[in-house]
Amino acid sequence: MRYDSVDYERRGTTALITLDEPSKLNALSPGIRAGLTAAFAAARDDDDVRVLVVTGAGEKAFCAGADISGFEFTTRYAREFIDKVLDVLALPENIGKPVIAAVNGFAYGGGFEIAIACDFIIASERARFAVPEIQLGLLPGFAIVRLAELVGRQRAKYLSMLGEPVSAQEAKEMGLVLEVVPHADLLTTALALADKIASKPQMAIRYAKSVYNRELGGADITYAKDVMPFLFLDDDTREGVAAFREKRKPVFR
Repeated sequence: MRYDSVDYERRGTTALITLDEPSKLNALSPGIRAGLTAAFAAARDDDDVRVLVVTGAGEKAFCAGADISGFEFTTRYAREFIDKVLDVLALPENIGKPVIAAVNGFAYGGGFEIAIACDFIIASERARFAVPEIQLGLLPGFAIVRLAELVGRQRAKYLSMLGEPVSAQEAKEMGLVLEVVPHADLLTTALALADKIASKPQMAIRYAKSVYNRELGGADITYAKDVMPFLFLDDDTREGVAAFREKRKPVFR
């Protein structure tokens, strides 16, 4: 089954959700965002689905982040964009069933944030992780309120302020990734973990997720939605986005 730009497949008790715009590095296009929303709703409403696995199509990218080709520099546009995107990024947190990210390549920006919103990350040895928004004069709207809890305040600042990618092994050492596996074994490993989780008592599994996630998705997300749009008014953001579109190095002033 296909929802917009996302493939949805039932494999036993697992819903396999694949972001499928590899020519665009599975960036968070309207089709990817709509497809993810529909796929998560389908998995939520299917009583036979116990675990979700999210991955990316193609050999290069899990998800390369936001599609900035249509960015507009107004607070109204920014607020509407951030509202929509943050709600999609938080889907893995907010569904009551466990979600595994099978990260097959680049997980940058919004792709990084989808991955860390999942309960577990299994990464290919080829995977790379980054929050590169600083290169555009921006900050990651979702990771800015999640990353410190996962890797500590100092590492979170380092990743957000430099925007440089880290390898799958480095991400594991930080505590972002549960397991790094050979690329050919990625999906098999993720599905095997899904089967193990599915074999456990489901009420206990869902309660465990609810308890561990009980403080997520509250005032911190609302704060990010309120504050982030103002970055779109900064001259450095205009320069960063223009430089990205023109494939040149930005000059921040």
